[in-house]
Amino acid sequence: MTTATTAGHATAGPVTTGPVTVGALLRTWRERRGISQLELAGRADSSSRHISFIETGRSRPSEEMLLKLADHLDVPMRDRNSLLLAAGYAPRYAHTPLDDPSMGTLREGLERLLSGYEPYPALVVDATYNVIAANRGILMLLDGLPEHLLTAPLNAMRITLHPEGLASRILNIKEWRGHLLAQMERQIALARSEPLRALYDEVAAYPVPDRPGDAEPAEPVPYFALPCVIEHDGQVLSFVSSISTFNTPMDVTVAELAIETMLPADPATVKYLRSLGG
Repeated sequence: MTTATTAGHATAGPVTTGPVTVGALLRTWRERRGISQLELAGRADSSSRHISFIETGRSRPSEEMLLKLADHLDVPMRDRNSLLLAAGYAPRYAHTPLDDPSMGTLREGLERLLSGYEPYPALVVDATYNVIAANRGILMLLDGLPEHLLTAPLNAMRITLHPEGLASRILNIKEWRGHLLAQMERQIALARSEPLRALYDEVAAYPVPDRPGDAEPAEPVPYFALPCVIEHDGQVLSFVSSISTFNTPMDVTVAELAIETMLPADPATVKYLRSLGG
């Protein structure tokens, strides 16, 4: 397994005008979620009057109330710290670099997980799809890509959708590209991230390789999810992707990690990868 530690990328919170107050931030998050003051008050066992007072600055929420509101608004952990700071409280959640000694157990666990998944591909990415770690299955798929795409920090979206990257090898690139862009759009809607938006604008502008007459499988395969069909050394491989995150994270870094595993979608892919794994 290879590990590539990258610098953290700030996930920008909602854009507001005027002074950045806790009330303005809460109002923007509430409006982004499409929730009325009355509905939010009901969820948080409060009153619409109290919510209105908080948003207009007439009332300062307690730390407990602020975190309760953030929970019901599904505010990302990084931005919950921003809410606390805006209200005059200390940040609740640490943001520990992955190379910190205190993260040793986490790093070892990720290494065991990725190595144990071999020969199938698996990787760990951060909030903007920079590759934190990858196993040999991923490295196999990246073999032969141009150096400029493999320079740290590696970015999974850039590597996949760049016309000189995996996009040139993915046989159903139009469908897979649509899936990835829709995934990014959902994340941007959940947490307004300027770095993620910039990445989306970049990769969405890449030209889509035209692959007329791509070979079909010898026998139809009843796929149970949209596969990524990719050619490797003359062999057509099919994968479906699964993404996992940590439950109840207490650190911003951990909250923004995602583990992507690529499950073989047909018997031929299983046979080929196992043959490579010895």
